[in-house]
Amino acid sequence: MNDQQTVVIVDDDSGVRDSLSMLLESVALPHRLYASAADVLADIENIYRGCLVLDIRMPGMSGLELQAELRYRNIGLPIIFITGHGDIGMAVKAMRLGALDFIPKPYHEQELLDRIHEALAWEADKHKLIDDHGHLLSRIESLTEREHQVFERVTEGQANKVIAFDLGVSERTIEVHRSQVMKKMGVRTLAQLVRQKLEAERPLYEPILSP
Repeated sequence: MNDQQTVVIVDDDSGVRDSLSMLLESVALPHRLYASAADVLADIENIYRGCLVLDIRMPGMSGLELQAELRYRNIGLPIIFITGHGDIGMAVKAMRLGALDFIPKPYHEQELLDRIHEALAWEADKHKLIDDHGHLLSRIESLTEREHQVFERVTEGQANKVIAFDLGVSERTIEVHRSQVMKKMGVRTLAQLVRQKLEAERPLYEPILSP
């Protein structure tokens, strides 16, 4: 799997594609060019990291329809739409559906580059966040059933003796399980353990690009 970030350009206008390709080459940004949404979907398994720059109006499947299909497939790469004068309403709808930004035509090259760099930075942060979140969930899943019971109760603030009484075991047994939980979770303090519990439950919200 290729972990390199790539800017995916989707526009039915070959002149626009060539122009954007030259722009991205000038700043050494890896990129792929596609003439249609169908072409992107046919090659989607090769698009893993990066962002998409989509023309909002294209023959066949539009940029909005491609956005919807990517959401359906749970592909969360950030999307920047390029819009014509009459497409602002569509662009606002696209942002409500998760697009990160839209750039009206004619666009300034530096403005577009700035947005692309922001999108790539956001995707990198999100990728790390998801990766870290996955590792955290894996550590929680590594707990035995009893350890998980102790983990849940300890992070809710229950004392060892209360947990021991509720589970019908000795307080010493709870201390041993608690020690194992801390070891498996890679923490030294109760505060760190509570923070991990909260982090595991926190939805992975998507930030918005700066105005």
